[in-house]
Amino acid sequence: MASKSDVLICTTLQCKTVQEMVTSMDTAKTEGADLAELRIDSLSVFDILLDVEKLIKQKSLPVIVSFRLGGKEDKRTCFRVLERALELNADFIELELEVASEFLANVNLDNYPNSKMIVSCHVDGTPIKDELSLIVAQLQSTGADIIKLTFDAVYITDAAQVFHLLSHCQVPLIACALGDRGLISQLLCPKFGGFLVYGTIGSNPVPGLPMLGTIRHVYKVENLNVDTKVFGLIANPVGHSKGPLLHNPAFHHAGYNGIYVPFRVDSMEEFFRIYSHPDFAGFSVGIPHKEGAVRCCDEVHPLAKSIGAVNTIVRRPTDGKLVGYNTDCEASITAIEDALRASRSANGGPSETSPLSGKLFVLVGAGGAGRALAFGAKSRGARLVIFNRNYARAKALALAVSGEALPYEEINGFCREKGMILANATAVGMQPNTDQTPVAKEALGAYELVFDSVYTPRNTRLLREAEEVGAIVVSGVEMFIRQAIGQFNLFTDGKAPEEFMRKVVLTRF
Repeated sequence: MASKSDVLICTTLQCKTVQEMVTSMDTAKTEGADLAELRIDSLSVFDILLDVEKLIKQKSLPVIVSFRLGGKEDKRTCFRVLERALELNADFIELELEVASEFLANVNLDNYPNSKMIVSCHVDGTPIKDELSLIVAQLQSTGADIIKLTFDAVYITDAAQVFHLLSHCQVPLIACALGDRGLISQLLCPKFGGFLVYGTIGSNPVPGLPMLGTIRHVYKVENLNVDTKVFGLIANPVGHSKGPLLHNPAFHHAGYNGIYVPFRVDSMEEFFRIYSHPDFAGFSVGIPHKEGAVRCCDEVHPLAKSIGAVNTIVRRPTDGKLVGYNTDCEASITAIEDALRASRSANGGPSETSPLSGKLFVLVGAGGAGRALAFGAKSRGARLVIFNRNYARAKALALAVSGEALPYEEINGFCREKGMILANATAVGMQPNTDQTPVAKEALGAYELVFDSVYTPRNTRLLREAEEVGAIVVSGVEMFIRQAIGQFNLFTDGKAPEEFMRKVVLTRF
């Protein structure tokens, strides 16, 4: 396990009143913050200097006092606020680069030995590497104790610039790529030498920033070090993923020095080109990249190659090559088989080699998850009928598994025989669209079992309605557990703590 690093977890507080800011600071402390940035410019005030004094006297955490500029009048107010904060021995003051020289020309920081100065700069958009280096040099030239640089991340690959800066900067640096695609700049920064991670209070989420409790209790960033291996889910969108809630506790439980993070990826090819270091060691692959992932791999396991979809990629330590696997197939099919066997055993029925043998298997969806289900069902001797909004894709998959494709519009009227198996491999019904279902309730009576690959929520509308008409139901959570166990084994080249992982999912999801 990694040794603990000196990482501070900070949250930025923007509030209208002093009392709200004090209360929010207390909440942040409870949720795991070590430090709070007080945005004084957010206050609706009558006596701003008095409010600064109240805040510092009532603080429950060390604080950064900052004041964002909006005009010439703001600059004068900013200087008054920061000077007063220094007089009150604020732990840190934060000053914007554009006014740093003017402020320092009038304030002797040697008179305030209990306070440290942060000089910051925000760059609109995504700057090029040389531009960032120039800005860092300008920030360093101010003589600040700590420098801070933020910019907007357009693609997840932009966050790589943060890691480069953290690894090479000669003074303490706070760096952040903002927005959904910049999230990893915070989660991974301690691995690259960063000492401060920004998070948000649970009741006030901010796109691209992790919640304080998640940083502290799921990612455990204080355990990261230079040797930590990085894993994560490549998908778009990725916010629904429960993978970090499972893999990170599993790594910790097993004593493995790894972290699992969400990667919101637009282009897989560009992602792998930028994040080519061996420490980016393994990846889960989700919607919409499972089929495209095959092209990104140097080698593909025969099962994944026959399916035409990859849900797991491992960077082989010996040569750095990307090797693709598919753990979805066995995970989903064995979950369905076990549910059928359990039902038939309870009813005194025989337990044949595979309860899917000879069954009519109705599949909704022909993407990566659908292909895994289709090939798995075929391998067990099932007969397949495939529905997909893109009929050409359904037809191509049906051809590959000797099945039949039908237009998606006909699914609610389809009832070729009783006791069929229904499997949803689409995202229909996934959060936030939990009121949706791929098949009408009136059509579900013909099915012995209904499986839904969606696992957020655990009990989808499709499963609720299937259960109401008497079908056996299998949640995507069961598939998720099984495929994650397979991924853990591949990621670590070890044995997954299966009982622990199952307990995590069933108690926390």
